[in-house]
Amino acid sequence: MKIVIAAVISALVLSACGPEQQTADDVAAQKQEQLSAEGNSQVGMPAIHNFARKRELKMIQELADKEMPTFAYTQDMNGHYHKICDSLGYGIPAATEYTNPQYIAYTQSQTGVMTLPQADPDGLFSPASSDATWVMCLDPQTKQMAPVYVEPRVTVSPFPLQ
Repeated sequence: MKIVIAAVISALVLSACGPEQQTADDVAAQKQEQLSAEGNSQVGMPAIHNFARKRELKMIQELADKEMPTFAYTQDMNGHYHKICDSLGYGIPAATEYTNPQYIAYTQSQTGVMTLPQADPDGLFSPASSDATWVMCLDPQTKQMAPVYVEPRVTVSPFPLQ
């Protein structure tokens, strides 16, 4: 009798664990993956040999890491530049954070990683994006560098613009 009850319970448990139903997103992702693979087999990947853009980005990042004199400008609706100040470096987007903006709350094998917002070191929460830029400007009176918060889009150049 115990064997029959165990068999019935096992059958019920196993029948409840049937195959998962695919969602429309799962089907679409699978079809997109097949289509992408077909495109790669028919067309192939780009023949990249010189890695020029990667080399350029490396140079840009290395230049941005130097405290070099620059010039900061805004641009009006007619495309004319207006100098803000003599500056140092290339400016920092205002939404840039000193620490990771999120932390891992928990991880589950089926749903992935759950992250939550994390405060900056000052206890405030920065926005995910911003059009503003921090520019280190030379104060014409004191000749000292000071951060200036610039709301309009800014152009920073290593040479004076016309």
